[in-house]
Amino acid sequence: MSPAPVRRPAPAFDLFNVYFERLYDPTMHVVFTFDGEIDAGALREATVRLVASDPYLRSRFADEGEGLPVWEEIPEGEGARAFVLVPAGEGVSLPPPPLDVRSGPQVRVTLYRREEGDSVAVTCHHGFCDAAGATTLARQVFAAYRGVLEDPEFRPAPVEPYDRSTDRILALYSDEERKQALAEEEPFVDRWRFPVERTGRGTPRIASRTLAPERLGRIKEFGREHGATVNDVLIGAFFLALLKIRDDPSDWGAPRSLLTSADLRRRHLRHPEECPPMNLSIAYEVTLSAEEGAEIQEIIDQVTAITTRRKAGSLGLAAILFYEGIMAGGMLAVRAFFDDMMGRYLSSGLKNPVFANLGIFDPGDYLPVPGRDGTLLDLVEIQYLPCVCWPYGFLMTASTFRGRLTVMTAYEEGPYSTATVERFLGYVDRYLP
Repeated sequence: MSPAPVRRPAPAFDLFNVYFERLYDPTMHVVFTFDGEIDAGALREATVRLVASDPYLRSRFADEGEGLPVWEEIPEGEGARAFVLVPAGEGVSLPPPPLDVRSGPQVRVTLYRREEGDSVAVTCHHGFCDAAGATTLARQVFAAYRGVLEDPEFRPAPVEPYDRSTDRILALYSDEERKQALAEEEPFVDRWRFPVERTGRGTPRIASRTLAPERLGRIKEFGREHGATVNDVLIGAFFLALLKIRDDPSDWGAPRSLLTSADLRRRHLRHPEECPPMNLSIAYEVTLSAEEGAEIQEIIDQVTAITTRRKAGSLGLAAILFYEGIMAGGMLAVRAFFDDMMGRYLSSGLKNPVFANLGIFDPGDYLPVPGRDGTLLDLVEIQYLPCVCWPYGFLMTASTFRGRLTVMTAYEEGPYSTATVERFLGYVDRYLP
């Protein structure tokens, strides 16, 4: 008889990010485009050995029955599913296929052969880690790849089971501070949504705009003039573009909200770059108002006032306590929460859009990357492909690579109109300085 598989508790942030699958596909991809050819054999070995080294990478999310979910280790041979080779000549489908969090492993590395230079997509699931965790996982993949090229017998150091919960964040606050954070937190109120053609499912698509480096310079200059960060300016442009694409007179001068994200590693951990891949990001609400025809200079003070106030407080604490409180009621409470949430979205037709700024992708975090012939490759592009949304979810991300700012959304065509999405990104571009 085979021994029972090893199981470890799945914390609240993992559980909720899996169950948000009712609103979007929680699969994320970080795509690296090189100027030459990757050694496929070495990358395959590096991927399989990396999976074998980490007890969570070599697990599946198991949520059968009424007990709380766990991370359950999969048989050793199943780690081979973590590597996929797409030969030259085969079409590239972006976004890549979803990752099944319930079968594992929790990473998929896809090598796309291309004459002009290979691309590598590192794919993971939001139930396993957030966007910052995805980039950490990509660094681990390329570090293992270098190790295998230097020594064919190389294996990543075994990882002991680590704490994936938010306990380290909670430990920073007293009981009184926790009570105060919950008392002061205002519930999210859905006030609008991105325009839709219909509800239901469609065909996954990606749409993006990449701005020239001088545009980022202008955005930074505008921010300095108004005491705003680049993130503040992006939030302002996102908000105005939503007003523009909706073209609804009831929005003018009325409070309208969006959600934006914050990485708790950067706020609370002394060495955030050393944190293993996990979920440590939260969302918070930004509510703004603008009159018809407003430009970004007319709303930027509203944005900075809100983000400054939120960052000065216990940002993220109430969100942690909220999810932990629901999970304490067991899976009946979790499922009831999601049933209620989806019922409200579908009955009202309202769901606040989401914006996430992923920051700067530094090539130095991943290079050097040797090619198949031993020469060092350069990175032509790094792109983060966000979660694919369908009504009423809508998400836009921003990231910067070598001075080029990219705004991107992933959506299902049919429920959403590609022409509308493209026009929206044009509006974001138009409102940025």
